[in-house]
Amino acid sequence: MTAPGRRSSTFTRLLRHGFTDPSAAERLLESDQLAPIRADPVLLEALGTTADPDLALLGLVRLVEAQGGHTAERELLDTLVAAKPLRDRLLGVLGASAALADHLARHPGDWRELVTYEPQDLHPGVAEFERGLAEADDPVSLRVAYRRCLLSIAARDVCGTTDLAQTAAELADLATATLRAALAIARDAAPGDAVLCRLAVVAMGKCGGHELNYVSDVDVIFVGEAADGADEGKAIQAATRLAAHMMRICSETTVEGSIWPVDANLRPEGRNGPLVRTLSSHLAYYQRWAKTWEFQALLKARPVAGDIELGAEYVATLAPLVWHAAERENFVADVQKMRRRVVENIPVAEVDRELKLGPGGLRDVEFAVQLLQLVHGRADSSLRSGTTLDALKALAAGGYVGRADAVQLDDSYRFLRLMEHRIQLYRLRRTHLVPEDSADLRRIGRSLGLRVDPVVELKREWKRHRAVVRRLHEKLFYRPLLDAVAQLATGEARLSADAARERLVALGYADPAAALRHLEALASGVSRKAAIQRTLLPVLLGWFADSAEPDAGLLNFRKVSDALGKTPWYLRLLRDEGAAAENLARVLSAGRLAPDLLMRAPEAVALLGDGDGGGLEPRVRAHLEQEVLAAVGRASGGEQAVTAARGVRRRELFRTAAADIVASYGTEETPVVADQGALVDQVGGAVSDLTAATLAGTLRAVVRDGWGDTLPTRFAVIAMGRFGGHELGYGSDADVLFVHEPRQGVDEHEASRAANAVVSEMRRLLQVSSADPPLLIDADLRPEGKSGPLVRSLKSYEAYYRRWSLVWESQALLRAEFVAGDEDLGRRFIELVDPLRYPAEGLGEDAVREIRRLKARMESERMPRGADPTLHTKLGRGGLSDVEWTVQLFQLRHGWDEPGLRTTRTREALAAACAAGLVSGEDAAILDEAWVLATRVRNAVMLVRGRAGDTFPSDGRELAAVGRYLGYGPGHVGDMLDDYRRTTRRARAVVDELFYGA
Repeated sequence: MTAPGRRSSTFTRLLRHGFTDPSAAERLLESDQLAPIRADPVLLEALGTTADPDLALLGLVRLVEAQGGHTAERELLDTLVAAKPLRDRLLGVLGASAALADHLARHPGDWRELVTYEPQDLHPGVAEFERGLAEADDPVSLRVAYRRCLLSIAARDVCGTTDLAQTAAELADLATATLRAALAIARDAAPGDAVLCRLAVVAMGKCGGHELNYVSDVDVIFVGEAADGADEGKAIQAATRLAAHMMRICSETTVEGSIWPVDANLRPEGRNGPLVRTLSSHLAYYQRWAKTWEFQALLKARPVAGDIELGAEYVATLAPLVWHAAERENFVADVQKMRRRVVENIPVAEVDRELKLGPGGLRDVEFAVQLLQLVHGRADSSLRSGTTLDALKALAAGGYVGRADAVQLDDSYRFLRLMEHRIQLYRLRRTHLVPEDSADLRRIGRSLGLRVDPVVELKREWKRHRAVVRRLHEKLFYRPLLDAVAQLATGEARLSADAARERLVALGYADPAAALRHLEALASGVSRKAAIQRTLLPVLLGWFADSAEPDAGLLNFRKVSDALGKTPWYLRLLRDEGAAAENLARVLSAGRLAPDLLMRAPEAVALLGDGDGGGLEPRVRAHLEQEVLAAVGRASGGEQAVTAARGVRRRELFRTAAADIVASYGTEETPVVADQGALVDQVGGAVSDLTAATLAGTLRAVVRDGWGDTLPTRFAVIAMGRFGGHELGYGSDADVLFVHEPRQGVDEHEASRAANAVVSEMRRLLQVSSADPPLLIDADLRPEGKSGPLVRSLKSYEAYYRRWSLVWESQALLRAEFVAGDEDLGRRFIELVDPLRYPAEGLGEDAVREIRRLKARMESERMPRGADPTLHTKLGRGGLSDVEWTVQLFQLRHGWDEPGLRTTRTREALAAACAAGLVSGEDAAILDEAWVLATRVRNAVMLVRGRAGDTFPSDGRELAAVGRYLGYGPGHVGDMLDDYRRTTRRARAVVDELFYGA
């Protein structure tokens, strides 16, 4: 007897053998059922080798109890002790699968299936499984026989007699035999239907690929034809009834549970299409209507039941279409988009546990392999296997995938599939989520041979294999392109030049020959630089291919690499900082503006990283102005000073454009920014602040160069238009007014000459031809327009506005904001114009009519000839002008009474009008959406073309690039234009009501 407070020796041995609840296990061992063998040491040793010793022991006790008599119990226990193969197989199953333990408890004689194995039993095929199911003549008996066969598969699996590929193939063969048995039961139930038709069952998905899971939907497609002399319509109806009955036999729940769902949704038109079609109907659909993913699915098609000859004819008929699918427009983009959509549809709470569909999961391997098969299987029939691992092996043998990569991917895929099998085997439930419970993780880890610390080891191994899959998924399609041009590794089969070009065309490269030349220049040789490039380029090529301009992306990358290749930090930045390489790929392939800015000073690449370059966060105006003024202060003359200021502007324009592109495209680490208005505000604010800082620096340089420390007159720059509204785009001019005030004792003419000289020199220096983009100053909003003086004194402005001011000038002054020069003078100018732009008691009716007349005249006269008014972002229907004039009318009429309307910013003023009840929330949202969209389009056009434009590009590639920036994938530019027209049409309806009073 064990002394109180001390553990029994059995308790200690149970702990040592891996039991987690030794007290409960001790009680089970003391039960009458195990009395004959409890002292036998082989029992504990055998239980200790299972995935879950506690579960195995409980299952064994239940099985012994279920034997129903002393003789049967002794037979089981004696065999268990005497026959090690049975002991390993039976306890292995009981320790891995509670569901199969339940089956054995309900059918206690089935343990005998595990006693002996003939040689043919080690790797049974369809014929052996058909014999195992032969006695089943109804759904219930079919389920019992199916589980009996499944028991033997699981036993071989958990004992290591079969590997993953063999187990998956056996499961597919058992499914084949089951479908045949179910169809036979359906035929017996409706012999009249059976004689009318020929019905073929074609397996798809993992069953078709001979790589099935323990619990998975069995995907099928049905093909029917009329039997000799039968009416086709009646025959197809009969075939449909047989097919539907067969599906129910497998899918429906009975007292013995279900087998698995039979899913026919991969058929033409999915669940909306007929369940059974003739071969000619299938062919017509695939020739005319099928989408890219449907050809990808056909890679796995395999006839398994019913009329095998008809099924084989179906596969042979459609095979040529499958192997030409890669020639379809946007083929690779469609496949990649489908993969992204799968990931996006995973619930956020599950994405990190998703073994199959998540990043680095099983689907990443399968998609990559299938993509390569479809591209290269046209010319190489050795690649046309429906089994993932066989196809991967063939791809490696053909040089389409590096051998080392293929070995790693094979290893990781096997590990992830084994995890999936062990998760499903426990309850025989269809799931791909890794459990969170530590007991479940422990069982899975032990079943995979991880015995020291199963939970920690499992998580570590899963994370490692997932990272391998994710990395190789990105690399798989691109790395052999480099091997084809680098010609380094010996003994490796490589892509031929033709195969490399074929792959580049499939990826969307318009000039594959040029792309190969760029790759060769970047990756050839044995230098450290070339080695790092060969590491980077596979992933970069994929990111380039995900853009509208992959050729431009690769060319620009070569230019940047040529310029910076000798610097020690460039390639290290791309290799070591996670965001830098992807950010660079997005920026280089998104259009002309950002690459042009970067080429003028390639060292700005450092901004794309995570380190000390400041990243892509916009800098505040005070810091920008401080840097510009410091650079001006260090310069020796006016031209050098303004050159320095323009250099800062160029770098910051690149920062702003890069941040905009990355936020619009999204990256692996950072999703696409959902708030498009926030993006517009960020760009407008950043470019406006940068322009203000540049003007401040230029003013300082000009004054210092011509007059020393003090100009004879106080001088201020007033921002107008989109500049004053903090809404500048990449290609916007700087609308300004210049105001001065003679210093005490200075003659007015001398002060005026000095002020005009300052303006002339500022304009000249900001437009001098150089590597930096010019900054155009537009003063046309000044009194008297182009006919009036460039600069006026504050008194002159006061006199003009008191006597001559027109309503359009009051409207223009709504945007007036001091930005540079003498701050006190700027403040007094704003005080001067406030009564004009926010008139007491608001505008009179005559002024309102005048504004409406001006707007109507502008619409009719200023629209460029031939421009589509539904697509012109500035002057078109529901565009920027429509929204801004509507908002400004509210400001002119109500700004005196509503402080929130006294802002230079359109969106702020619109929100204030809504808050004041001047416009409904719905109408305000419609106007805001249209204004944001039109602004985004203008920014996109400048980013893509490198020059400003107010309408969508006519060039197809440029239009696609604008669409990509706006979130539209390949082939969806029509949707983009439709959405733009719909958004602006709704906005124009609001404008007609609010502005014109219609």
